[in-house]
Amino acid sequence: MNSQSSRPTRRAPSRAGKPESRHERPARPGNGGRPARGAGAAPPARPAERPYVPAIARIEQLRTVLGEILQWQYPADQVLSRWMRAHPKLGGRDRAEVTEAVFNVLRHLRRYRRLAESGSGPAARRLAILGLNATMPAEWLAPGLEGGEVEWLEHVRRIDLRAMPRAVRESLPDWLDERLAALPDSDALVAALNQPAPLDIRVNPLKADRENMLASFAGGPAARYEPAPTPYSPWGIRFKGRPAVTRWPAFEKGEIEVQDEGSQILVSLMAPRRGEMIIDFCAGAGGKTLLLGALMRSTGRLYTFDVSSARLARAKPRFARSGLSNIVPVVIEPSTDQRVKRLRGKAQRVLVDAPCTGLGTLRRNPDLKWRQHPESVAEMLRLQKAILEEASACVAAGGRLVYATCSLLPEENEGQVQAFLETHPEFELLDAAGIARERCKALQAEGPYLRLRPDQHGTDGFFAAVMQRRPPA
Repeated sequence: MNSQSSRPTRRAPSRAGKPESRHERPARPGNGGRPARGAGAAPPARPAERPYVPAIARIEQLRTVLGEILQWQYPADQVLSRWMRAHPKLGGRDRAEVTEAVFNVLRHLRRYRRLAESGSGPAARRLAILGLNATMPAEWLAPGLEGGEVEWLEHVRRIDLRAMPRAVRESLPDWLDERLAALPDSDALVAALNQPAPLDIRVNPLKADRENMLASFAGGPAARYEPAPTPYSPWGIRFKGRPAVTRWPAFEKGEIEVQDEGSQILVSLMAPRRGEMIIDFCAGAGGKTLLLGALMRSTGRLYTFDVSSARLARAKPRFARSGLSNIVPVVIEPSTDQRVKRLRGKAQRVLVDAPCTGLGTLRRNPDLKWRQHPESVAEMLRLQKAILEEASACVAAGGRLVYATCSLLPEENEGQVQAFLETHPEFELLDAAGIARERCKALQAEGPYLRLRPDQHGTDGFFAAVMQRRPPA
């Protein structure tokens, strides 16, 4: 969250030439509503122009978009993107400020709702004010407040948040607060999940070198975002701020991709080799597929499976930019696909980046903690078990199976792996943390599982296990 003192104060520009509404025009004199035009008659005085106050407009914008998001029908980023398209006249800075405030409200929603109880008026407006209070300077926001909102906000600013229960202070549903409390250093983890994530990118090893890419950034517009190597991944670069990297020539040429460092580390567990047959079983948008293909030097065959044709369609432009020729995208049917069955026992490496609650990504997707619930966790567990069962059948003797999630819940992680190994003695557990350190030298992690956390590693929350099918006796 940006402190109020860190943002520059901006003057409210005037809206010269903006006509006043019909109901606010001054009454015209008699004579049929027309002024006298006789000799010496002075022209009518122009009505005083109303100053444009940015805070008034921003509060209303935020109130509107929050009203749509908080219906929880669609993910917040989708609703916000649709709202932005419906307001094409907003400038880049306006869009950034709306986005920052929206995600601030979603991160702190339970606390803000508690604080809003002491105010009056529409609840969405009070949430909008609290989001802007956290992301904009106080002197910028003040002209947009009306009635008793100034006094109410001053009262809110004086409240000691430490007196609130953790679930309210850190804005967690009770069930999630209980689950996270069972993890080590829970307070540090929860606090880190409520911070905005940095922007990580990854160089395409098939086309670019990280050191050369950093050198090219040093002399261009990217320099203002202080690009630096990621601490662990040998392919990653981290920025401060949110540069529009998708508009950069390096992105358009397929030399870089947006990818959290944690995802890059997960790919290192696969340790792909040239000429192998590899399956990315839940490919989604294809980020891990791209790195796998580049590490294979575009040799062998890399199957990208997903049940969503829309997701794979969105990945195809990324595949085209990458320069890879070994990717085979396949839309599969859940549990009954004959193409999957034909690959049983043939793949040297299979990655299962399983569908999950996504609670390790709350820095980027804070609405997930309000969209998930214990019943959805139970449904995810059933789905993960079925996918792991199906994917494991594709692993060849001596081959590797990597199971990963972006969840922090043990039942989606260690619990799934242990249950799988109990019923599949043909697989053995390898030291995932040790394998990751072979590529990511500075990584501090203890096996046999790989657990990444935002408070300890600066990545999203990830879990991974590496299993190997035992070769025939």
